[in-house]
Amino acid sequence: MAQQNAGGAAAEVRAVLAAARAAGRTALTAPEGKAVADAYGIPVPEEGLAETVDEAVALADRIGFPVAMKIVSPDILHKTEAGGVQVGVAGTAAVREAFTSIVGNARAYDAEARIQGVQVQRMAEPGLEVLIGTVTDPTFGKVVAFGLGGVLVEVLKDVTFRLAPASEADALSMLDGIRAAEMLRGVRGGEAVSREALAGLIVSVSRLAHDFPEIAEIDLNPVFASARGVVAADIRILLAEGEPVRRRQWAKEEIQASMRRLMRPSSVAVIGASNEPGKIGNSVMRNLVDGGFAGDIHPVNPKADDILGRKAYKSVKDVPGEVDVAVFAIPAKFVAAALEDVGRKGIPNAVLIPSGFAETGEHALQEEIVEIGERYGVRLLGPNIYGYYSTWYDLCATFCTPYDVKGGVALTSQSGGIGMAILGFARSTKTGVSAIVGLGNKSDLDEDDLLTYFADDPHTECIAMHLEDLKDGRAFVAAARETVRKKPVVVLKAGRTSAGAKAAGSHTGALAGDDAVYDDILRQAGVIRAPGLNEMLEYARALPVLPAPQGDNVVIITGAGGSGVLLSDAIVDNGLSLMEIPPDLDEAFRRHIPPFGAAGNPVDITGGEPPSTYEATIRLGLEDPRVHALVLGYWHTIVTPPMVFAELTARLVAEARQKGIHKPVVASLAGDTEVEEACAYLFERGVVAYPYTTEKPVAALGAKYRWARAAGLL
Repeated sequence: MAQQNAGGAAAEVRAVLAAARAAGRTALTAPEGKAVADAYGIPVPEEGLAETVDEAVALADRIGFPVAMKIVSPDILHKTEAGGVQVGVAGTAAVREAFTSIVGNARAYDAEARIQGVQVQRMAEPGLEVLIGTVTDPTFGKVVAFGLGGVLVEVLKDVTFRLAPASEADALSMLDGIRAAEMLRGVRGGEAVSREALAGLIVSVSRLAHDFPEIAEIDLNPVFASARGVVAADIRILLAEGEPVRRRQWAKEEIQASMRRLMRPSSVAVIGASNEPGKIGNSVMRNLVDGGFAGDIHPVNPKADDILGRKAYKSVKDVPGEVDVAVFAIPAKFVAAALEDVGRKGIPNAVLIPSGFAETGEHALQEEIVEIGERYGVRLLGPNIYGYYSTWYDLCATFCTPYDVKGGVALTSQSGGIGMAILGFARSTKTGVSAIVGLGNKSDLDEDDLLTYFADDPHTECIAMHLEDLKDGRAFVAAARETVRKKPVVVLKAGRTSAGAKAAGSHTGALAGDDAVYDDILRQAGVIRAPGLNEMLEYARALPVLPAPQGDNVVIITGAGGSGVLLSDAIVDNGLSLMEIPPDLDEAFRRHIPPFGAAGNPVDITGGEPPSTYEATIRLGLEDPRVHALVLGYWHTIVTPPMVFAELTARLVAEARQKGIHKPVVASLAGDTEVEEACAYLFERGVVAYPYTTEKPVAALGAKYRWARAAGLL
């Protein structure tokens, strides 16, 4: 029966949309909107359409005074701007006057507008005004929005977004996700709104948008929410003007098969290999050879017999045996023809270093290579990239600086410059990497392909991605959700201050700037969003070092009261919880600190204490099972020099881990330049430590906590 009802509702909506399309309209009228709302169980006030004054009076008498009256015209979307809305209309005479005024205002606003009449509507029961709507985002597709509504919506812009269709859990998280969430719970003696009714409405609206791709936007504003339920006083539905462009989808098994051959190749061909120093083809060859790649390296150059001591081939078709990757180091205008040869050869991956495609306006050239790749089943990395590094397989397929320090961090970037910043950071901090991959124009391979591979890569413990956009936001979210269950994903989204495209015709669309949607949906996907490049790199470096926390109780132990205050602020800023120290633990800490110190949280041992005080208090924090994470604040003194502090802290953490105690420990070291060496020592031994800052270590701890929650570990 439920399926029959759902089928009937869909048929009703489909008929309404078809009628609007047949009439050449991209906006539903108010009566059509009500029909759609009724079909999907979206509560709206009792109403009717009056074509004459007498019909308006009769409707108002039946509905009951007071009423709201609104112009009904397929050509007037913003009824208030047109003077087409009056509320609180009470009495027959007032209805007559309002009808005449509304129609007159509408004709003055747009003399050519088709006027179908005036909507007479029961006044909604007073309540908190909120907005619920959907937009079609160019990156993520159907997205549902919730926030404060009415006149506040575009002033406060307190709105949160989720992918549609939203689950009940998604909807409830949206209620808690706005800054004014407390208003929903009731303030100053006011009653709380029905969370169940609000969440149900969000789910219904998001399902409507998902079920009908031709609906571009839905805008319910205001929705009156109270303890007794919800009612949408106004519903606006806009239709899309064209069919969305669908991106080719690859099955997970297909992605994995191709990516394994890309990242772990046995044979690489370099198209455009050269003996001439300074040429990209020469740099790529040298990096492959000098990097110690154990597989076959096949230079391709029609004008050379051998390159760097290896036989050169006139065409990639002449290369013997199977080839896993073809690296292109030729001008853009020659890529398409060479890619045809790669396809005929059956090579599964093409790494396109050349620029001169869509980034310079040559969209047709990029579309041509994409078509060739799809026709032959060749996955394209790039174009317009620096290449890529797969360190565990001694593969350096790039024209940039070689890097071969193996580790657990996979890093990707859309920009070559950012890629080289990644390289320099990795070298200066001794961060071992499993891979560094340039994505460039992302004509084909993009972040979701890489996530699918790195999620199961045994060498990768953390993935960090710089991106300027996502080609397929939903595919990214799906891949990220799978990956985050196993390992952290850090994202630096460039362009966060851009206003983004404004979708015309609704409050919801006007609020759905690119970054607002990105921010909420990246959080929904469980990734850690880094505010800047340095934070992305530091999170990627720190997260594999820190064990996953087993609870929310964080304790600060510090030798400086000032650091303790700043560390406490950082705890709050990063959404962490300072532990309420129980009396017995408080007394235990007091036994180790001087009378003029301070227990509680932070535990202030004061700066003049010897190493034994640091050792006793840190050991206590590590061994008490009620403490789940430690934040250490160190102040450089001659009594306890930096390296003494570092050595004793590293030893205590190592001893705890030998006992099966794995807690995240971070440290802030203030002092002379010796604290830099002490921080490096600690980092190498599992304690995330930074000199001259109280913010960075706590931010890293906060990132670990965000991942642990997203992964379901807390």
